Amino acid sequence: MRTHTGEKPHSCEVCGYSFSNKSNLVTHMRTHTGENPHSCEVCGYSCSERSRLVKHIRTHTGEKPHYCEVCGYSCSDKSRLVNHIRTHTGEKPHSCEVCGYSCSEKSRLVNHMRTHTGEKPHSCEVCGYSCSIKSNLVTHMRIHSGEKPYSCEVCGYSCSVKAYMVKHMRHHTGEKPHTCEVCGFFCYEKSRLVNHMRTHTGEKTHSCEVCGYSGSFKSNLMRHMRVHTGEKAHSCEVCGYSCSVKANMVQHIRTHTGEKPYTCDVCGYSFSQKSNLLTHVRTHTREKPHSCEVCGYSCSQKSDLLKHISTHTGIKPYSCEVCQYACSRKSLLKIHMRTHTGKKPHTCAVCGVCCSRKSNLVNHMKTHTENLNAY
Repeated sequence: MRTHTGEKPHSCEVCGYSFSNKSNLVTHMRTHTGENPHSCEVCGYSCSERSRLVKHIRTHTGEKPHYCEVCGYSCSDKSRLVNHIRTHTGEKPHSCEVCGYSCSEKSRLVNHMRTHTGEKPHSCEVCGYSCSIKSNLVTHMRIHSGEKPYSCEVCGYSCSVKAYMVKHMRHHTGEKPHTCEVCGFFCYEKSRLVNHMRTHTGEKTHSCEVCGYSGSFKSNLMRHMRVHTGEKAHSCEVCGYSCSVKANMVQHIRTHTGEKPYTCDVCGYSFSQKSNLLTHVRTHTREKPHSCEVCGYSCSQKSDLLKHISTHTGIKPYSCEVCQYACSRKSLLKIHMRTHTGKKPHTCAVCGVCCSRKSNLVNHMKTHTENLNAY
């Protein structure tokens, strides 16, 4: 009858909490005394309530007596089934009074409330790291222990976080569940979709505190910062060349290996850089996308347009340190410097004569072909 009348005659002398049944008061008192009279015979686990021991025993027996009639999901704890059913009904009975966030499980609301209070009750005994969710601490501890409990059955890859394994498996299955509603681009990782969306919105959330440069990706900002710090994190093991961008190092390594992975479908010519292939293809298509706004001159390479523009501006940014000579192109300065150094890198394969310019060697070679034609 007390369930109808609300009468609770049994009160705790420690905290004042009251109950309708004496047995509930007895169980409650154990929270104060720390008494755990119910013990597991298998592993020694002990608890204050018999019902908790019954649930615990199922972790050993594998018994899952609670079934979902919708999808067949089964579990050992009735409360878990109640939470699971809400994934079908969409019910979210637990709401945040601060921001209106709602969820299906009380424990999730408890974790959510910590985003408002800033409370981080779970701390790492090794390094002092603290967090609001216990599962995050469990994951963090693996940094110290080196434990990687999640392993890929396909390739043997292992990791400490289950979410990482879910993402990794998509490399094998080809699954790409995240789709862009604007252009149809799809990817296997949500963070990549977030980054992709910035190509449509133009949002640039990462800014340089030194010069104000902004980029849409954090990785772009990190590369940019090396302009200020002078850091060159990538080094060539063959010749010691170093650079700030990994992609540049990949291209540099090909100068040693001779690898040319980009091949022209028209003539079979191959290149070490994709950009060079794109430029080469224009020799077949006759495409000239770079145009001069002054005179209408057009060309296939942006670098050629920059050289051309200097004929209008008269700017000659490359100067000789020896003799006041100045020019608009770095390559011209390089050739000029040979007049001072005497360097002649172009050699005739027929007679061994050396030239400082390639064009001079070409003209020289004609003297051999003309002599052959004379006979």
